[in-house]
Amino acid sequence: MGQRLRHKKAPSIRLWLLSFGVLNLTSAALAEPCTTVAEPDTAAEQTYTVSEVVVTGARYETDVRHLPMTLSVIKRADLVAAEQPSLLPLLSEKVPGLFITSRGLMGYGVSGGAAGGMSLRGLGSSSGQMMVLIDGHPQYMGLMGHPIADFYQSYMAEQVEVLRGPASVLYGSNAMGGVINIVTRRIKEDGVRTHFNAGYGSYNTFEIDGTNVVRKGRFSSAVGANYQRSDGHRDHMDFEQYGGFVKLGYDFNPYWNLSADANAMHFNASQPGMETAPLSDADQRVTRVEASVTLANEYEKTSGALSVFFDWGDHWINDGYGVGDTPRAYRYRSRDAMLGVSAYQTARFFKGNRMTFGLDYFRPSGRAWNAYVAGEKAGTDEVLADRAVNEVAGYVHFRQDIRQFLTMDAGIRIGYHTTSGVHWIPQLGFLFHLPANMELKMMGTRGYRNPTLRELYMFRPANADLAAESIWNYELSFSQRLLAGRLSYAVNVFYLYGDNLIVTRPVDGRPLNVNAGSVHNFGVEVEMAYRITEVWSVDANYSYLNMKNPVVGAPEHKLYGGAVFRYGRWQASTGLQYIHGLYTETAPVLKENFVLWNLHASCRVLKWLTLWLKGENLLAWKYEINAGYPMPGITAMGGVRVHF
Repeated sequence: MGQRLRHKKAPSIRLWLLSFGVLNLTSAALAEPCTTVAEPDTAAEQTYTVSEVVVTGARYETDVRHLPMTLSVIKRADLVAAEQPSLLPLLSEKVPGLFITSRGLMGYGVSGGAAGGMSLRGLGSSSGQMMVLIDGHPQYMGLMGHPIADFYQSYMAEQVEVLRGPASVLYGSNAMGGVINIVTRRIKEDGVRTHFNAGYGSYNTFEIDGTNVVRKGRFSSAVGANYQRSDGHRDHMDFEQYGGFVKLGYDFNPYWNLSADANAMHFNASQPGMETAPLSDADQRVTRVEASVTLANEYEKTSGALSVFFDWGDHWINDGYGVGDTPRAYRYRSRDAMLGVSAYQTARFFKGNRMTFGLDYFRPSGRAWNAYVAGEKAGTDEVLADRAVNEVAGYVHFRQDIRQFLTMDAGIRIGYHTTSGVHWIPQLGFLFHLPANMELKMMGTRGYRNPTLRELYMFRPANADLAAESIWNYELSFSQRLLAGRLSYAVNVFYLYGDNLIVTRPVDGRPLNVNAGSVHNFGVEVEMAYRITEVWSVDANYSYLNMKNPVVGAPEHKLYGGAVFRYGRWQASTGLQYIHGLYTETAPVLKENFVLWNLHASCRVLKWLTLWLKGENLLAWKYEINAGYPMPGITAMGGVRVHF
């Protein structure tokens, strides 16, 4: 939601804005000339080269430089060029501080042996400490409280915005570590765009997807579907997934819009277990559905939206059995839901000011049971949990320009949760706009996570008296843009701590979930991009993470360097990623170091037809990300894109 956009031909344009934010761009975005202008936010006059228009950090469209937090943007062109059916591998390369676990060529899975854990600055999605949004709406399992990695597919995304650090003031629980917001497909001008993609490669891996995006007058739509499968690089590691989405919109007038969307996915997966402890019949069948309806308004000095959203899942899991063991007599079953209502309105009351008022309601719920298929209990169910909790919260976010060199950003969220009670979440930041296109920002904010239904009520460690987790995060950032925007760099330093994280400890001779864990993390993030010529561009990012209490799936050092070549109908890109000190186990401590080299190339042989080829792990590095699950060696895939 937010300001209208208009398009111009020049890559450098004049922008009249309320505030001058932080220049903190993703490397992929910085390598591109920009043709988008945000409408005036104030009468103050400044000349800028526009970077990226985002919605994640403010609830309305704004330049990333106007945000007090660090934020990375991956655009549609980069998603297409990567030729990855999942969004997550590219995010793991391009976003400093973010690492996503993997176990094979395709498919992350759930339950035992699952991958797809997202770690940002040492806080992870597997424990519900990171939020994934689709068009600003939270997406996570109602019972377990974490996102399902296989749900997030490239074909549905227009761009992805990754907010690095707590965003609980605007988004509430689970956003204590950061936010990944998937902005779905759209076009702003009248027209029709259709895209098909198909590829085949190593280990009998196949993928196909198609999308159609339309805007005609007041009506807009986007529909898509995909299918993918792979035998996997190990026996009993096959994966199959299919899904689709639809998004419809209608403009009643220039000020009011109604939109609705639905997205569904189903996958069948098998996992072979650790190499040292192989499994048979470890199979999973998972269905996820999300839907939302949004009524939005946009006027000259105010904008906002009312949204109702729903996330539902059905899970069938056989955890398998080892060599010589007896097959399990039951299958784990669960159904969960997450119902939410969100309302917010932004307003400009006077010069240099922007305020946002919001209300949220969340209701995660679910039922889990063991369905017995053999033995004395065959045909019966053993209920593990059947619960729901509620949270209601309100927030105020305030931004104010102080002359032309300083912007202050502040916010507070106050809410109530069924089990953990009242919580308050503050945020305060200052942005200094310095000469020579330099930006300096300081920010302190609190993040929190309510206990999940699993932690409260499921399995033996459950504890209904758990309090919410919370952390404090402080960061200092500096960035600069040089050579008419062709060269950009940014450096961020952060420190976060919390002493009430939920962990399992022995209490009175039995394991129990308690608020006794702590996190004390310090780190540095650096990113750079340089558009050498119209043909060549390079980008790089590096992150260092020091953890007092290490966690699985968080590397100490992560370095990526890439180059892109674009000339006429040809395009090629390559990237080298170095991972050092990746914790695959913490008790005992196991670490991995590895280097990955990937290469992508494409040629537009006809106006409507492009051929593409990619190779991954071209150094044939032997490594593990999930302990006991060796990753594949060299893999290759080729295919076609049809676009008209």
